[in-house]
Amino acid sequence: MSTQGYQDELRSEQNYVDGLYARLDAERARVKGRYSAALRGKGVSAMERDFEVRALGKQAKRLDVADNGLCFGRLDSLSGEASYIGRIGLFDEANEFEPLLLDWRAPAARAFYVATAATPEDMRRRRQFHTRGRQVTDFTDEVLGRPDGDERGDAALLAAVNAPRGAGMRDIVATIQAEQDEIIRLDHPGVLVIEGGPGTGKTVVALHRVAYLLYTQRERMERQGVLVVGPNPAFLNHIAHVLPSLGETNVVFTTAGDLLPGLHVTAEDAPAAARLKGSLRILDVLAAAVADRQRLPVEPVPIELADVTVRIDAETAQWATEEARASGRPHNEAREVFREIVTYVLTERAIGRIGKGWLTRDDREAWEQLRTDLVAELAESEAFTAALDDLWPILTPETFLAQLYSSPERLRAAGADESLYRAEGDAWTVSDVPLLDELVDLLGRDKPVDDTAERERKAEAAYAARVLEDTMVSREDHMDDEDHLFAQDMLFGEDLAERFLERDTRELAERAAADRDWTYRHVVVDEAQELSEMDWRVLMRRCPGKSFTVVGDLAQRRSAAGATSWATVMEPYVPGRWAYRALTVNYRTPAEIMAVAAAVLAEFAPEVTPPESVRACGVQPWARRVDPADLSTAIAEFVRDEAEREGTSIVIGPPDVPGTVAASETKGLEYDAVLVVEPERILADGPRGAAELYVALTRATQRLGVLHRGELPPALRGLADAPAPVPAR
Repeated sequence: MSTQGYQDELRSEQNYVDGLYARLDAERARVKGRYSAALRGKGVSAMERDFEVRALGKQAKRLDVADNGLCFGRLDSLSGEASYIGRIGLFDEANEFEPLLLDWRAPAARAFYVATAATPEDMRRRRQFHTRGRQVTDFTDEVLGRPDGDERGDAALLAAVNAPRGAGMRDIVATIQAEQDEIIRLDHPGVLVIEGGPGTGKTVVALHRVAYLLYTQRERMERQGVLVVGPNPAFLNHIAHVLPSLGETNVVFTTAGDLLPGLHVTAEDAPAAARLKGSLRILDVLAAAVADRQRLPVEPVPIELADVTVRIDAETAQWATEEARASGRPHNEAREVFREIVTYVLTERAIGRIGKGWLTRDDREAWEQLRTDLVAELAESEAFTAALDDLWPILTPETFLAQLYSSPERLRAAGADESLYRAEGDAWTVSDVPLLDELVDLLGRDKPVDDTAERERKAEAAYAARVLEDTMVSREDHMDDEDHLFAQDMLFGEDLAERFLERDTRELAERAAADRDWTYRHVVVDEAQELSEMDWRVLMRRCPGKSFTVVGDLAQRRSAAGATSWATVMEPYVPGRWAYRALTVNYRTPAEIMAVAAAVLAEFAPEVTPPESVRACGVQPWARRVDPADLSTAIAEFVRDEAEREGTSIVIGPPDVPGTVAASETKGLEYDAVLVVEPERILADGPRGAAELYVALTRATQRLGVLHRGELPPALRGLADAPAPVPAR
């Protein structure tokens, strides 16, 4: 295309995009007008108003986020028809709703991502726009169907991966590749495991898969929302804006340590403790520890009543314990069974003594009246309540587990390993979260189950909800139904709703994050290789439908309790019903840096094939040996030099080196420049030190440097001795 031809074409595309923005602005104004009217709520109930306000608010947000990069491509078919691809769909209402812009998730847009030179999908050309705000700055064309085409030579893709990194992860909606698109659109209702090495885009693919599922299954997905579990808060901050940038907000982002609302993790387990807590063997420990709190009295416990003293002996407590356990109820709820049996025995004994010589079972009315009086007297007896608290105490997960950890005697009684002992029992670790979550179900409610007032309140609320749902219909739909009660016929209808129904105006994500019992429609688990068997029990409880997108790389596993194979993790929950897909192309790490990381990978996981880098950066990684006294100065020089460049940088090293972060804190993140400090010490830090070093080396997208005090590990000895001079951009 000539220069003049290119400029003419660019103006033509700008005119079309201007028209799309005009249509977007008109739609935005229409929705905001309806939103304002809904807020006034004239002629509708408060419930109907709230529903419409929420729906229109979500629609307005989707239109707002679409403004940035609204249209990013065009696809020309062999027949000459052009289709424009963008963040949302826009239609021409005046022309039978002809599509002006295809949503990237729509089936008709799929060829934009999968068409290649070898398989053009009946397409002639793919055009990708580069935009700044609403301005189309330029475009690149890829002619499809040529024998010498190269699907990995896409100019837009290379421009994206070579661009300096910003504060957070960018969506890849404009540059999704065929390998990634296949996974994003995969029609699999259960668990999908996506494995890929560093830089393959597995995280962003998983997030775009969620956006696709929300597009194709919006009604079902939005009612329960989506949970995204990441390795650390920095990672969550890094990815948090990807889904909102695609118009999706009903998503809860959390770490495994934050799955229990209100719990704060403040400590870290030693590997032995983490391994035991993460294994299913800990379930036996918890069950034994709970049973240990269900005691028998060493000596009979006297209970003084008005006319007689009765005693709780070991035989009575044993019978009550067996019946309570056989009930199958959680510990706290089973206490009611224990109490009923003990109460029965004590009242029988008391009646026998009080009525001796004058009362028999034949006098049923007098017998039952005396029993009723004795039951009431026991219920008010402080001694009886104290005995119950001693023999079958009400337990809360936090108090129970803290007391277990801080008591060598209780640990021994539960058959637990001494590695679980800690003096500060409530210094919670990430590995404690699944145990506490398990105990919520194992212990049950932490107050007596015979709370009739609470049960009655919930029953009344449920009844009121059903009444309101059944009656909120329009008179027009039932004009001939004389027996039907209409909402407008109900006196004080809003008073009834306010009395029984607590209105919760929070967004779904906020409500879900605060509710331990919330269940999600879909769950995304990133860095899934780090999760233990107990972690998976927690997540499976959170998603009864077992709809998961699982993302990880077994070669990067650091946790002693983490996964060693995906089959071991998935088969117990979805036997034969989970799918596996692998990403093989590295879009982030340049070939020069990946060659260094691959040498490390070959030493600790020779069976794993590293992903193939899609590009080279032209800058060789370097290493420099420094004296201990000069280490901080060398780090400061790197930080100063990188501050003058565009992009991001980080220093990764052992925890005790000032100015560095641990490799585990950078998982899933990416930086233009990375300085790895003392790799020999990272490598020597436990059995998974090699995986830590592998992670550290693969965070860089442009430049990698290494500072070492001792001898370089053998895999790194090919590095240049000094940094190559690279002019700042």
